[in-house]
Amino acid sequence: MTLLADLPADWREATLVGRLATAAGPTPIVISRGRVRDVSRAAPTVSALLNNWDGTVPEGEDLGPLDQLPLTPAFSGAATSPRLLAPVDLQCIKACGVTFAVSAVERVIEERARGDYAKAQSIRDALGERVGADIRSVKPGSETAVRLKEALIADGLWSQYLEVAIGPDAEVFTKSPVLSSVGWGDWIGVRKESQWNNPEPEIVLACDAKGRTLGATLGNDVNLRDIEGRSALLLGKAKDNNASCAIGPFIRMFDAGFGIDDIRKAVVSLTVAGNDGYQLEGRSSMSLISRDPLDLVQQTMSQHQYPDGFALFLGTMFAPTDDRDVPGRGFTHKLDDLVRVSSPSLGTLENKLTTSDRAPPWSFGIGHLMGNLASRGLLAQRSN
Repeated sequence: MTLLADLPADWREATLVGRLATAAGPTPIVISRGRVRDVSRAAPTVSALLNNWDGTVPEGEDLGPLDQLPLTPAFSGAATSPRLLAPVDLQCIKACGVTFAVSAVERVIEERARGDYAKAQSIRDALGERVGADIRSVKPGSETAVRLKEALIADGLWSQYLEVAIGPDAEVFTKSPVLSSVGWGDWIGVRKESQWNNPEPEIVLACDAKGRTLGATLGNDVNLRDIEGRSALLLGKAKDNNASCAIGPFIRMFDAGFGIDDIRKAVVSLTVAGNDGYQLEGRSSMSLISRDPLDLVQQTMSQHQYPDGFALFLGTMFAPTDDRDVPGRGFTHKLDDLVRVSSPSLGTLENKLTTSDRAPPWSFGIGHLMGNLASRGLLAQRSN
């Protein structure tokens, strides 16, 4: 199992940005025309690379063809070097929730079930058709949305999740601390006490300090449905845990052949393969998103600054409801599930599931990075 099979279909024509864990330390790379270039002397962090991005690949050491770089998944147990890291470093990791009608309905179900998966199906049957059909027909923040809100309040069906689904303001939250995301081939984690959880396959936009949307990658916004369902105030506990945020394999930079319109019409696929023989497949079409990706970027930037840039999860329409093995329980993860998030132009983000307490601990923070870059002589006279 190698990275080659998980690259974008046209990777030789794409400009890709990533990070390698090398013997020296975390190293930004740019892949152009199929060749890997170490650009750490020009841009010691991906944040600096993107903040100064003008479409030109910086000078750097040629590491050879990408298809000859020996990259294997960390979860395979092979202690190879170099190893692929998440393609972001100093950027804030932000995420948008409830941006698709289907996911809005599922969040309402979680809320009404108070995190109890056993109650989910009966609530889904009673609620899904009425609310789901109406939500899909309105634009968030429009007069039609206001009228729908009034009708749902009158019916006793209103929810805080519907507020962000059809109201004027999107849900934007901080998913993970800086440098805590895992990359392609790494372990992802759920809290060991969680009994109802799922992957959330998403497209992630890469934005610089000025709010320029420069490229995109794939993400898995691992979600604990039982914990968030008990209370929306537990969102941090449901979303931000060790190894709960995966991003990769690379940021595909926007250029003449790939841009934001490709994101608007992208299809994101998900597969989960369990050791128990279970197979889950799903698809999420970006054409069905309720809010335009660039509107979500603007709402993230609203009265806020991100001097190191930010990565923005755009949300998902995928919320698995099919029973895995217990009738009425729906889907939940099991240890060693192999999770693959794919889109032809972005490749495949592949991870294997464990619990957050068993996943490799996050031990390399901002201070460690600054010390490493200083020891390599990469911080002299730099302001980003």
